Amino acid sequence: MKPIRVVVWGENEHEHTDPTVRAIYPDGMHQTIADGIRELLPTADVSTATLQEADHGLSESRLAATDVLVWWGHCAHKKVEDRIVDRIQHRVLQGMGLIVLHSGHFAKIFKRMLGTSCALNWRDVGEIERLWVCNPGHPIAQGLPAYFELPREEMYGEPFGIPAPDEQVLISWFEGGEVFRSGCCWHRGNGKIFYFRPGHETYPTYFDANVRRVIANAVEWARPQGTWATVNECAHATDSPEEIVCKDV
Repeated sequence: MKPIRVVVWGENEHEHTDPTVRAIYPDGMHQTIADGIRELLPTADVSTATLQEADHGLSESRLAATDVLVWWGHCAHKKVEDRIVDRIQHRVLQGMGLIVLHSGHFAKIFKRMLGTSCALNWRDVGEIERLWVCNPGHPIAQGLPAYFELPREEMYGEPFGIPAPDEQVLISWFEGGEVFRSGCCWHRGNGKIFYFRPGHETYPTYFDANVRRVIANAVEWARPQGTWATVNECAHATDSPEEIVCKDV
């Protein structure tokens, strides 16, 4: 099997404006996330892209050569150009995997793919998060304990405005008593989508071994399987063979 081609996309805004974030992630959150994938998937081809690059680092040719896109965004969702969102959506429907992290729940691409508000409740006081594995047989749960804890995280609470996941892998509990669907899977077209909750920028969450394991497992799970469709718009089957024309999207 060919190496998985992974692009880790980072908004890369907090790292330049918040000294706390810069101290935790001096090379950028996207680089730390990419390092975790490289550590656990040493044969993977892992690169990064940021909002500030031309085409946000996601040209058509680069996305065409991407098997899995990992996305972290927070304060600059509106700066992501719609034409890039269209481009990503097209590739997910073809078969590219999409892993959305933490406040990426409000990313344009995530809301586009799910078709719902993706709204939630939140509180940031740096409390304990316990993540329970509720589907231990799932590929994304492989190598994880029955639960693991993060000593300080931002709280996300239900209700979470998402369509019912096709598969639920993780559920979070917080000190205040809230629970949250923290590891959710969907299929859209030929592509797979995974949302993973932890990762507030002011905490060193992406250095945690279990968090890194979840992301690496999700990358393997979301990689394209087989050959994806490149055509989705054809003439009616009642047309004569000479008149049938298919259009790439």
